[in-house]
Amino acid sequence: MTASQRELMDSVDHAWLRMEGPNNLMMIGVVLIFDDKLDMVQLRSVLQTRLIDKYDRFEQVVVNDQGKDYWQLDPSFSLENHLVTVDFPAGGNKKDLQKSASQINSMALATDRPLWCIHHIESYKNGSALIFRIHHCIADGMALVRLIISLTDESPGEMPTDDNSSDLCMDKPTGGAGSNHHESLRDLIGHPSHIIDALKHGVSGAEELAAVTVRPSDPKTSLKGTLTGNKKVAWSDPFPLHDVKFIGKKLGATVNDVLMAAATGALRTHLMRAAEDVTGKTLHAAVPFNLRAVDADIEKLGNQFGLVIVPLPIGVEEPLKRLQAVKKGMDKIKHSYQAQVFFFLLQVLGKGPSVLEQTALDILSKKASLVMTNVPGPKKQLYLAGAKLNQPLAWVPQSGDIGVGLSILTYNDTVQFGLVADSALIDDLDEVAELFVAEFRKLEILINGELHVEPKGV
Repeated sequence: MTASQRELMDSVDHAWLRMEGPNNLMMIGVVLIFDDKLDMVQLRSVLQTRLIDKYDRFEQVVVNDQGKDYWQLDPSFSLENHLVTVDFPAGGNKKDLQKSASQINSMALATDRPLWCIHHIESYKNGSALIFRIHHCIADGMALVRLIISLTDESPGEMPTDDNSSDLCMDKPTGGAGSNHHESLRDLIGHPSHIIDALKHGVSGAEELAAVTVRPSDPKTSLKGTLTGNKKVAWSDPFPLHDVKFIGKKLGATVNDVLMAAATGALRTHLMRAAEDVTGKTLHAAVPFNLRAVDADIEKLGNQFGLVIVPLPIGVEEPLKRLQAVKKGMDKIKHSYQAQVFFFLLQVLGKGPSVLEQTALDILSKKASLVMTNVPGPKKQLYLAGAKLNQPLAWVPQSGDIGVGLSILTYNDTVQFGLVADSALIDDLDEVAELFVAEFRKLEILINGELHVEPKGV
């Protein structure tokens, strides 16, 4: 593609581009922590051959012409503008890395360049780290995880296999969609006009949309408020995926149900510690629901997901009852068509005036208090540019006035939990991250019969 050639931006990608505001940037943030020091010569080679040469988006800038946005080759593109080594305190610890990641994820991407950037931390503990930002209009979370996998090897000196990018921890799309109609979901998305046929067979998109629109707004808590644009990020230490599967099997729940229940319990305890009344309350999370086949080609990247509004019953005191309530809500969503209705809505909004998107964001912001993602990552130990990847973390942006995001990523048979929030909403993110693990361990104790009721104190 020459500098004069342009590609009209897809309507859904365009919708995500226009959702960005000064206090809520539409970036996906990734932190990669390595046990070894990265070889920068090798890293540049990997980025050039496996990222830039393969995916046009990483050399393209967004240009606006007469109200339309296009992808166009950046004539002055240089990898050096997108791979930057940053200052980091000698002997810096986890809190220092979280501080750096928070500062970087609070900065907007330069709009006169392709919308991505990698910050390199040369020395973190005995290894190194990368902080990767990419605009949501380029790709969704599932595509980005698979893209990052494609940069890695299964051993320090081995080239990736052809199917490396699809070797994920889970074989179902994110969100736990009901398998009975996965194919019909993808068919509707691939051919939006088929929604009319679906309506004739009793699948009412209008009813799905109305159900979200008329739902009462989320109760007022400290998780909602005026945003500053100053983001903080935190994460817990990884824990075994096997333990999550064990709990799920014992309780007849999915991995997703167990992790959502742990997140609900963490939010409950956080709010109670802040002396907030959670009695009988239910919060809602906007959860991206993958509509791309796990083994589908991601060559064109882009966004292929809908949103579902998931209830988080923070008012339920007993952990097992809370898990059952979460499972009930998730089961209901699995048999709904919320995801493709939202996707179809984004297609329409991306083609219309921006005021329509703002109206939709206002509605979504009132119905949900946070964004939560659960993305399957690679099953095996991976290496990037010869360095052993110890922990990957990723956060999706929060839309409208939503300022809190929870992220769950599986990697090498472990679970990574991360949190991002506007500084005005949550002060101690580390505490909430640790509460997530504590709630999960509480479920473990319960199923072993060592605890029958939730302690009254927090």
